Amino acid sequence: MKYRMRLTVTSVVLFGWLFVWLFGMIGAGRAHAQGQQQRQPTPNDTLVSPEVHADGRVTFRIYAPRAGEVALNGDWISQGLGAGGSLTRDDRGVWSITVGPLPADFYSYTLVVDGVRTLDPKNAMIKQGVTSIDNMIFVPGEAAAYQDLRNVPHGEVRKVWYQSSTMGTQRRLHVYTPPDYDRSSAKYPVFYLLHGGGDEDSGWSTIGRAGFILDNLIAAGKAKPMIVVMPNGSLPRPPVVPGAPPNPAATAAFQERFVSELLKDVVPFVEKNFRVLTGSANRALAGLSMGGGQTMRTVATHPDRFGYVGVWSAGVSAAATADFEQRSEALLKNAEQANKTIRVFEVVCGDKDTLAFAGSKNLGEILKKHGVRHELQITAGAHTWMNWRQYLNAFAQKLFR
Repeated sequence: MKYRMRLTVTSVVLFGWLFVWLFGMIGAGRAHAQGQQQRQPTPNDTLVSPEVHADGRVTFRIYAPRAGEVALNGDWISQGLGAGGSLTRDDRGVWSITVGPLPADFYSYTLVVDGVRTLDPKNAMIKQGVTSIDNMIFVPGEAAAYQDLRNVPHGEVRKVWYQSSTMGTQRRLHVYTPPDYDRSSAKYPVFYLLHGGGDEDSGWSTIGRAGFILDNLIAAGKAKPMIVVMPNGSLPRPPVVPGAPPNPAATAAFQERFVSELLKDVVPFVEKNFRVLTGSANRALAGLSMGGGQTMRTVATHPDRFGYVGVWSAGVSAAATADFEQRSEALLKNAEQANKTIRVFEVVCGDKDTLAFAGSKNLGEILKKHGVRHELQITAGAHTWMNWRQYLNAFAQKLFR
């Protein structure tokens, strides 16, 4: 009897607690529903940004009712294709600006809200990096057809992890495999494609449009089917004491690390895990800006490894000429052999590229002085992806012929 009484009391207590919990949940649900009902719609609910107009003009908008100033930055500005600048606020708190018309192309941009670099919250298309993240926008047209998503057979861009003995950690590659790669037993030549400073291995697959460019070229018969390997060239930099001059030895060792990473880790991994043709005649190497410098450093010390070389928007300053010639003896003192191995060697830069124009011309002069066969090309434009996508499109058509 005592046991039954204790059980009954316990049951009553548990039931009471359950009743209190359920009542609280019902109250919370009502409060949440009332909160939802009380929320007032804002212009942000239906805001569109960016909006590409039929004539190539583009309108950017952001809802920021408490902001005091909003500005727009875009890579078309340095290319001399249009303006950015301050947005105008309406009485609803929506800031907007219309630019252009912009030529058909793929662009990157960011907003600056009260001095803070800000992504466009209405645009989910972004370009990642190790130093910044940008939004992207496509303005369609015939001039951009080479990089557009078209109704052609598509390859696949894979994210691949490998163990780096150079870095002592797992690192990632983006690898483009051509259409029919998984349905055939064919082996393919390999193009190692390097990004610039501040980016990582996704750069060429996002803002660089590499997969779509190769798809379109292969479908048109303008490029041979190939595998494109896009490694992460951004390595941890050596520590520097604030105010202290850079350590030349540490800087040189840092720059050599990528050469080691590429030749000792990336190339062997690719040749083991993908169906590829080997030998210099079946390997190409090119890169932009920092990646162009990495390309040149690799070829300068290992001129027998790649049969096709592209150095884009990168070069050698006049002050660094002597150092470059000294560490590049494997290439410069064996020009005759290098000319037999390297079938295409191009140095390309835009005429408005204040970062690399002088260095690119100087690099061309150094190669010419030592008898290294190459082609120096000066194009229009600045230090932007608008140029580098064009360079990729032209270079890929020269490979493995």
